[in-house]
Amino acid sequence: MGEHSQEKKLGCGILNAVFRKRNKRSATVDSLTVQNNEVISTSSNTKKGPSGSDEPSFLDSSVNGPEGIPKPCTKQPPNHIKPAEVYQQNQVPKSLEEDTKIKHNQASMNPGRKLPKESISISGELESMIVDHQKTKGSNNLIRASSSNMMLHSSLGNLRQPGGVGGGGNMTSYNVPKTETEDSTPNGKYPNRVKGNVVKKHDEEKRAERQPASLCRALSTRMDPETLKIMGNEDYKNGNFAEALALYEAAIAIDPNKASYRSNKSAALTALGRILEAVFECGEAIRIEPHYHRAHHRLANLNLRLGEVEKAIYHYKQVGPEADPDDITKAKTLQSHLNKCTEAKKQRDWKNLIKETDSTINAGADSAPQIYALKAEALLKLHRHQEADEVLLKGPNFNVDDSTKYFGPIANANFLVVRAQVDIVAGRFEDALATLQRAARLDSNNREANIVMRKAKALADARSNGNEHFKASRFSEACVAYGEGLDHDPHNSVLLCNRAACLSKLGHYDNAVEDCIRALKVRPGYSKARLRRADCNSKLGKWEASIQDYEFLQKETPDNKEVQRGLSEARMQLKKQHV
Repeated sequence: MGEHSQEKKLGCGILNAVFRKRNKRSATVDSLTVQNNEVISTSSNTKKGPSGSDEPSFLDSSVNGPEGIPKPCTKQPPNHIKPAEVYQQNQVPKSLEEDTKIKHNQASMNPGRKLPKESISISGELESMIVDHQKTKGSNNLIRASSSNMMLHSSLGNLRQPGGVGGGGNMTSYNVPKTETEDSTPNGKYPNRVKGNVVKKHDEEKRAERQPASLCRALSTRMDPETLKIMGNEDYKNGNFAEALALYEAAIAIDPNKASYRSNKSAALTALGRILEAVFECGEAIRIEPHYHRAHHRLANLNLRLGEVEKAIYHYKQVGPEADPDDITKAKTLQSHLNKCTEAKKQRDWKNLIKETDSTINAGADSAPQIYALKAEALLKLHRHQEADEVLLKGPNFNVDDSTKYFGPIANANFLVVRAQVDIVAGRFEDALATLQRAARLDSNNREANIVMRKAKALADARSNGNEHFKASRFSEACVAYGEGLDHDPHNSVLLCNRAACLSKLGHYDNAVEDCIRALKVRPGYSKARLRRADCNSKLGKWEASIQDYEFLQKETPDNKEVQRGLSEARMQLKKQHV
């Protein structure tokens, strides 16, 4: 079953990359050129690799691709293969095999851009594969729709089938309607995207269900991996990193022991922001070819971004004659900032720690989770809870297993403890508990993880009990329950705001306002606390203070009806007061 899923993933990825409409898009790097089939960046921060390595050079650390991932490979609907958009649009490919006999009005075809020399025979390969597939399956389902695509007979929109089944209207071979994407089809059943498509019988659907994946797999294994790499380099140069990644992965599937394919894949992963995955691929390239200078340089840069200076310096020294002394200098400067961070934490100088973590990130460690964790910890100590939450949101969000593999279980457990503390102050108690459980599994001797876990449980229980009392209109009991949680964390904005709601219900508006002020001090953007303070000030007749909060909220949420009503009422009452 796993093997079948792997085939489908590979197959769809390669077809998406090879047989798609090639819209020209500008590259996202400073300047990229192709020399000897090699993607070379001409920006000042790019190092030229050894000649003939035939791979994209490493992106500058300023390029931070989204945490995006290549489009998921969706299962094709039974007997409904989308019209494939070929690598060269609207041009009859020249097949090297004479028996394919592709003669479809070549004079009327518009010339497209040139294919790489190595890929001229792709359509010929595809033609012969279709014929082979029909012979082995004993089926005529696959037909040649045009010189540049193939599809199942049943997906030709508005085509009348024998027996009157199907859509109405005539269909011309040059006017096949395009179908929509099928990324979000429920239950794996695909609706008819084109009006009039023929729906196959259930038994035929089962038989045809595996055809697309197997055909994709067959195509990918019959292509030259060097051709795939060349096409991947072109996509990389044009900024199509997800497509380039799919092509490099296909090349690796055919020849897994070629170091340049691994290094190219690492470059594409880096451009997509998948830093740890890029590190692992680069390491694999070096394992295959230990003296691969460009892979060493790429891995050094990645280690630097992750804050691992010693590893970075080691790989910079393996680059050979092309090593740049400035790289070592940059790494040593980063190490100096890291040392200052360590000293500031040791001295509990939280303000200086925030300053030094910013300097470390600016010096190149822009993907180092431990640096973001240090800054978040310092902000928590200064009761700047909202800023701490924002810092971790801006930082890297790596898979726990990948982080453990790279940083080690103890270091990753420490990072998870800080993340859990940020979740606690934001009121995400359940998330904090789950994170702390992972940390405890990674490092059972982590005392801080156990302490924070007990705190998270106490806060979660207090909120749960308070909420139950509040729902039953037992507001005094709810106040007591929230207060028990605040005994463990006096600055927790969520519990403060909840207790303010109880105090407001009991008519203790002054005390409710005080709790809201304390909540907003640690989380200035906490809209619920600000709204509650505005309401309590209205009930106390403090119209100017109420108007100030309502106007702030109106800027944040202009369509909020409750805010609009409260602001209107407060303004009217203030006007009456001045009459």
